[in-house]
Amino acid sequence: MRLTTKGRYAVIALVDLASGTGKSPVSLASIAERQKISGAYLEQLFLRLRKCGIVRGMRGPGGGYVLARSASAISIAEVIRAVDEPLISHLDLSAALPVPDGNATLPRVQALWTGLGLHIHNFLDSISIEDVRLGRLPKPFAGKDGEGIDEKAVSCGLQEGEAVYAKLPCAPFSDCDA
Repeated sequence: MRLTTKGRYAVIALVDLASGTGKSPVSLASIAERQKISGAYLEQLFLRLRKCGIVRGMRGPGGGYVLARSASAISIAEVIRAVDEPLISHLDLSAALPVPDGNATLPRVQALWTGLGLHIHNFLDSISIEDVRLGRLPKPFAGKDGEGIDEKAVSCGLQEGEAVYAKLPCAPFSDCDA
Protein backbone atom coordinates (compact mmCIF):
# COMPACT_ATOMS: atom_id res chain seq x y z
CA MET A 1 0.00 0.00 0.00
CA ARG A 2 1.20 3.45 -0.83
CA LEU A 3 -0.29 6.22 1.27
CA THR A 4 0.24 9.54 -0.46
CA THR A 5 -0.25 13.12 0.65
CA LYS A 6 -3.93 13.02 -0.37
CA GLY A 7 -4.73 10.28 2.13
CA ARG A 8 -2.61 11.71 4.94
CA TYR A 9 -4.00 15.24 4.53
CA ALA A 10 -7.59 13.98 4.29
CA VAL A 11 -7.19 12.12 7.60
CA ILE A 12 -5.51 15.13 9.24
CA ALA A 13 -8.27 17.47 8.06
CA LEU A 14 -11.07 15.16 9.23
CA VAL A 15 -9.49 14.69 12.66
CA ASP A 16 -9.25 18.48 12.88
CA LEU A 17 -12.89 18.79 11.79
CA ALA A 18 -13.95 16.19 14.39
CA SER A 19 -12.06 18.13 17.06
CA GLY A 20 -14.28 21.18 16.44
CA THR A 21 -16.96 22.47 18.74
CA GLY A 22 -19.89 20.19 18.06
CA LYS A 23 -22.14 20.67 15.05
CA SER A 24 -20.88 24.10 14.01
CA PRO A 25 -19.50 24.21 10.47
CA VAL A 26 -15.74 24.62 10.19
CA SER A 27 -14.24 26.57 7.30
CA LEU A 28 -11.54 25.03 5.15
CA ALA A 29 -9.53 28.22 5.66
CA SER A 30 -9.40 27.59 9.41
CA ILE A 31 -8.37 23.95 8.92
CA ALA A 32 -5.75 25.03 6.37
CA GLU A 33 -4.34 27.58 8.79
CA ARG A 34 -4.21 25.23 11.79
CA GLN A 35 -2.80 22.29 9.86
CA LYS A 36 -0.56 24.23 7.45
CA ILE A 37 -2.22 22.66 4.38
CA SER A 38 -3.02 24.55 1.19
CA GLY A 39 -6.65 25.71 1.13
CA ALA A 40 -6.94 24.89 -2.58
CA TYR A 41 -5.68 21.36 -1.89
CA LEU A 42 -8.23 20.93 0.92
CA GLU A 43 -11.00 22.08 -1.44
CA GLN A 44 -10.11 19.26 -3.84
CA LEU A 45 -10.05 16.70 -1.04
CA PHE A 46 -13.32 17.89 0.52
CA LEU A 47 -15.06 17.74 -2.85
CA ARG A 48 -14.26 14.02 -2.93
CA LEU A 49 -15.12 13.54 0.73
CA ARG A 50 -18.49 15.25 0.17
CA LYS A 51 -19.29 13.09 -2.88
CA CYS A 52 -18.62 9.99 -0.77
CA GLY A 53 -20.91 11.14 2.04
CA ILE A 54 -18.20 11.70 4.63
CA VAL A 55 -18.71 15.46 5.04
CA ARG A 56 -21.54 17.92 4.37
CA GLY A 57 -21.00 21.46 3.19
CA MET A 58 -23.00 24.39 4.54
CA ARG A 59 -23.18 27.61 2.54
CA GLY A 60 -23.54 31.19 3.64
CA PRO A 61 -22.13 33.25 6.49
CA GLY A 62 -20.72 30.96 9.12
CA GLY A 63 -20.69 28.13 6.58
CA GLY A 64 -18.13 25.42 6.23
CA TYR A 65 -18.05 21.67 6.63
CA VAL A 66 -19.32 19.19 9.20
CA LEU A 67 -18.97 15.44 9.37
CA ALA A 68 -21.93 13.73 7.70
CA ARG A 69 -21.83 10.97 10.33
CA SER A 70 -20.29 10.59 13.74
CA ALA A 71 -16.50 10.46 13.80
CA SER A 72 -16.72 6.96 15.28
CA ALA A 73 -18.62 5.77 12.18
CA ILE A 74 -15.99 6.92 9.66
CA SER A 75 -13.04 4.57 9.18
CA ILE A 76 -9.60 5.62 8.03
CA ALA A 77 -9.90 3.11 5.15
CA GLU A 78 -13.12 4.81 4.00
CA VAL A 79 -11.40 8.21 3.99
CA ILE A 80 -8.48 6.89 1.96
CA ARG A 81 -10.83 5.22 -0.54
CA ALA A 82 -12.76 8.49 -0.87
CA VAL A 83 -9.68 10.40 -2.01
CA ASP A 84 -8.82 7.65 -4.50
CA GLU A 85 -5.94 6.10 -2.64
CA PRO A 86 -5.32 2.44 -3.49
CA LEU A 87 -5.53 0.36 -0.34
CA ILE A 88 -4.50 -2.93 -1.87
CA SER A 89 -1.99 -2.94 -4.69
CA HIS A 90 -2.04 -6.00 -6.90
CA LEU A 91 1.02 -6.48 -9.04
CA ASP A 92 0.63 -8.69 -12.05
CA LEU A 93 3.98 -10.41 -11.75
CA SER A 94 3.20 -12.84 -14.54
CA ALA A 95 3.02 -9.96 -17.03
CA ALA A 96 6.24 -8.33 -15.80
CA LEU A 97 8.44 -11.40 -15.43
CA PRO A 98 8.83 -14.57 -17.44
CA VAL A 99 7.51 -17.54 -15.46
CA PRO A 100 9.14 -20.87 -16.30
CA ASP A 101 6.78 -23.84 -16.63
CA GLY A 102 6.01 -25.35 -13.26
CA ASN A 103 7.37 -22.35 -11.28
CA ALA A 104 5.16 -21.99 -8.22
CA THR A 105 7.30 -19.31 -6.53
CA LEU A 106 5.83 -16.15 -8.09
CA PRO A 107 2.17 -16.94 -7.32
CA ARG A 108 3.15 -17.71 -3.71
CA VAL A 109 5.01 -14.43 -3.37
CA GLN A 110 2.07 -12.62 -4.94
CA ALA A 111 -0.20 -14.25 -2.34
CA LEU A 112 2.11 -12.85 0.36
CA TRP A 113 1.72 -9.26 -0.93
CA THR A 114 -2.03 -9.66 -1.40
CA GLY A 115 -2.32 -10.92 2.18
CA LEU A 116 -0.30 -7.96 3.44
CA GLY A 117 -2.58 -5.59 1.54
CA LEU A 118 -5.63 -7.19 3.16
CA HIS A 119 -4.09 -6.82 6.63
CA ILE A 120 -3.40 -3.14 5.98
CA HIS A 121 -6.95 -2.62 4.73
CA ASN A 122 -8.45 -4.43 7.73
CA PHE A 123 -6.23 -2.46 10.13
CA LEU A 124 -7.25 0.91 8.65
CA ASP A 125 -10.88 -0.20 8.47
CA SER A 126 -10.81 -0.97 12.21
CA ILE A 127 -9.71 2.55 13.18
CA SER A 128 -12.12 5.48 13.10
CA ILE A 129 -11.56 9.23 12.91
CA GLU A 130 -12.72 9.33 16.55
CA ASP A 131 -10.09 6.74 17.53
CA VAL A 132 -7.37 8.92 16.03
CA ARG A 133 -8.81 12.08 17.61
CA LEU A 134 -8.77 10.46 21.05
CA GLY A 135 -5.43 8.70 20.54
CA ARG A 136 -7.04 5.24 20.86
CA LEU A 137 -4.59 3.50 18.58
CA PRO A 138 -3.25 -0.04 18.88
CA LYS A 139 0.31 -0.42 20.09
CA PRO A 140 2.84 -1.71 17.58
CA PHE A 141 3.95 -5.23 18.32
CA ALA A 142 7.10 -7.26 17.81
CA GLY A 143 6.46 -10.76 16.60
CA LYS A 144 3.63 -13.15 17.28
CA ASP A 145 4.05 -13.26 21.05
CA GLY A 146 4.56 -9.51 21.51
CA GLU A 147 7.98 -9.96 23.10
CA GLY A 148 10.86 -7.72 22.29
CA ILE A 149 9.06 -4.38 22.68
CA ASP A 150 11.03 -1.67 24.41
CA GLU A 151 8.09 0.26 25.91
CA LYS A 152 10.14 3.48 25.96
CA ALA A 153 10.79 3.15 22.21
CA VAL A 154 7.09 2.88 21.33
CA SER A 155 5.51 6.28 20.79
CA CYS A 156 2.93 7.79 18.48
CA GLY A 157 5.00 10.96 18.50
CA LEU A 158 1.91 13.11 18.97
CA GLN A 159 3.68 15.51 21.32
CA GLU A 160 6.96 15.90 19.47
CA GLY A 161 5.57 15.56 15.96
CA GLU A 162 7.67 12.55 15.10
CA ALA A 163 7.05 8.83 15.15
CA VAL A 164 9.25 6.36 17.00
CA TYR A 165 8.60 2.69 16.39
CA ALA A 166 9.40 -0.41 18.38
CA LYS A 167 13.02 -1.39 17.95
CA LEU A 168 13.07 -5.00 16.91
CA PRO A 169 16.10 -7.19 17.57
CA CYS A 170 17.96 -8.16 14.40
CA ALA A 171 20.21 -11.13 13.94
CA PRO A 172 23.67 -10.24 12.64
CA PHE A 173 24.24 -11.25 9.02
CA SER A 174 26.72 -13.89 10.15
CA ASP A 175 23.88 -15.73 11.97
CA CYS A 176 21.95 -15.93 8.71
CA ASP A 177 24.71 -17.51 6.65
CA ALA A 178 24.18 -21.18 5.96
